[in-house]
Amino acid sequence: MVQHIGIVACSAEGAALCYRTICVEGAEIFGVHAHPEITMHTPPFAAYVACLNKGDWAGVSELMLSSANKLAQAGADFLICPDNTIHQAFPRFEPVAPLPCLHIAEVVANEAEAKGFKCLALTGTRWLVDSEVYPEKLSKRGITFVRPTEEARIEINRIIMDELVQSIFTDAAVGYFQRIIGHLKDDGCDAVVLGCTEIPLIINDNNSPLPTLDSTRLLARAALRRAASGT
Repeated sequence: MVQHIGIVACSAEGAALCYRTICVEGAEIFGVHAHPEITMHTPPFAAYVACLNKGDWAGVSELMLSSANKLAQAGADFLICPDNTIHQAFPRFEPVAPLPCLHIAEVVANEAEAKGFKCLALTGTRWLVDSEVYPEKLSKRGITFVRPTEEARIEINRIIMDELVQSIFTDAAVGYFQRIIGHLKDDGCDAVVLGCTEIPLIINDNNSPLPTLDSTRLLARAALRRAASGT
């Protein structure tokens, strides 16, 4: 029995990319035009941003739980959340979630380990990069990491929140990410975590100074495997 995927969505572009990846790449497993059943719920993004700006992780968890309960009622078998930042609320959310959950950083860490990467550059919002969401998962596998400088974190966060989540994609943003990733390569990193689900919309293996770990698509592919396995 193919499982029904529930998407706890936050920002539109990242959730849309994850959804599209499941639908398009599902054909590789299930046949032409085929993919698992998918249900997605998204509260207003402003509600999440208000909680993030206050550091209200309990509030973030409540928003996620509201979506999760709706998805369970719609018949989903398990949950994914295509947003790295709000995974900081997972320790609150996961124990009370009505369905099993895949963890985006766990999925990325598994891929990094499988590919033999030893030191990862972390990119994403300031909330994400300042957190232990990725370090916790990477350290269990003996993988080290490097965070961008404080100045870079501020500018990357601005690009994400003022541009990418609002569907604004510029050459200037691409160039900035390339420069920062290049600096992190110089610091000894052998791959970069695209730790905001919108970053893959402007950075990929073709234009990045380092191999990329695309958290959005990796989560989508993990969801496809879970749905196909039925467990």
